Amino acid sequence: MEVINTIGRRKTAVARIYMQKGSGQITINNRDYKEYFSLATLQYVVKQPLIIAGVEGEYDIKVNLDGGGISGQAEALRLAISRGLMEINPEIRPALKAKGLVRRDPRMVERKKPGQPKARKKFQFSKR
Repeated sequence: MEVINTIGRRKTAVARIYMQKGSGQITINNRDYKEYFSLATLQYVVKQPLIIAGVEGEYDIKVNLDGGGISGQAEALRLAISRGLMEINPEIRPALKAKGLVRRDPRMVERKKPGQPKARKKFQFSKR
């Protein structure tokens, strides 16, 4: 089997993955995913598409993660893995779609406007 290459994004995080048949090892920036994501919830987010597809422990995944925070990176990786699994087996798309793992989350940070301290907050108004 050839190497599958996909990309996933969330906020400003970008995950590029390389999937191939193997022992189920997930390597993120040359570190184990359990070392990279120390929180159990983030480890579950990363494994979620593999668990839903029922192929946990069948694919070796090498990941390049860049930008954003840890939760954004975990969700970007989840999208990339979901896309890779759909490329291998298109029949698992409905199961992944039902859990909301196929769509890229479009929410981004709103930009700061001039004359304001933050995106929507205004400076205190003074009548006199």
